[in-house]
Amino acid sequence: MGKETTIANDQSIVFMGTPEFAVEILKSLYEDGVTIKSVITAPDKPAGRGRKINQSAVKVYALENGLKIMQPSNLKEEVFISELSNLKADLFVVVAFRMLPDVVWTIPPKGTINLHASLLPNYRGAAPINWAIINGEKETGVTTFFIEKEIDTGKIIDQESIPIGKDENVGMLYSRLMKLGSEVMLKTVGNIFNNTIEAIAQDNFISSDQNPAPKIFKQDCRINFNQHARAVHNFCRGLSPYPTSWIKLSDNTNKSVKTMKIFNSRVTSIAVDEKNDIRKGENGILFPCKDYYLEVDEIQPEGKRKMNFKDFLAGNSIKNLVLKDN
Repeated sequence: MGKETTIANDQSIVFMGTPEFAVEILKSLYEDGVTIKSVITAPDKPAGRGRKINQSAVKVYALENGLKIMQPSNLKEEVFISELSNLKADLFVVVAFRMLPDVVWTIPPKGTINLHASLLPNYRGAAPINWAIINGEKETGVTTFFIEKEIDTGKIIDQESIPIGKDENVGMLYSRLMKLGSEVMLKTVGNIFNNTIEAIAQDNFISSDQNPAPKIFKQDCRINFNQHARAVHNFCRGLSPYPTSWIKLSDNTNKSVKTMKIFNSRVTSIAVDEKNDIRKGENGILFPCKDYYLEVDEIQPEGKRKMNFKDFLAGNSIKNLVLKDN
């Protein structure tokens, strides 16, 4: 059982989420004693070469703590809607789940709320953490808001910001936002249950520097070195460790082409000269950008394990490596 709650315990929620990010928020609510009528998560699916059935991180946590679980494949299915309505939950809490149809998010009397990993209305969309780093933002945060028909556009309940480190990657920032999100969501649910919120329309926040955060696909992750080194570095760290930036290298005969993922990069003070060649540095492989060299020390050639640059160069001559543009 959870500890003694700081939230009114005569009210209840249904929690909806799937990945690890959502688990931290679910855990904070459960451990604070919030009554959770059910946890809704993605259906199990086969994954990997062995096609082993994979359960979502949220389902694993719910099972470990004896929480009721629902895994609908169709969110509009009548049986599911009926069962959801019969739970009589006061509030639905959504974190990293699917887009909900009106028939679902309009059920609870206190509404349906979401947690988004950005300072809305900036970075609406599927990949806010990635895009904030790619665009070189110095701060980001989390926002709780009421779900409405258009995605990520509902009235804002609460927001908290944190700085982004100059060399911080997505994995590092993800962990910090997950922790911050659990604190803000707990506060939000408490305020809703105690009727002490004042939600504000996002129109009051919109400014000229609003950026989108669309889903990122593999083809979007190819590095363009014809940019300043800082921009390339931001791109790499904004995709590390997932979905990961990548390049194509060939030998100077153009016969062997290798696709490689880039995990760790640094901007150097080494200016690019007219040779514009790939070099071996003291702490990594040096790739020429528009102004300075970018140093990369952790890579993964296609079909192989992630490795240190020294391990890669043990079997590949730096003199023969050429960047492929297509």
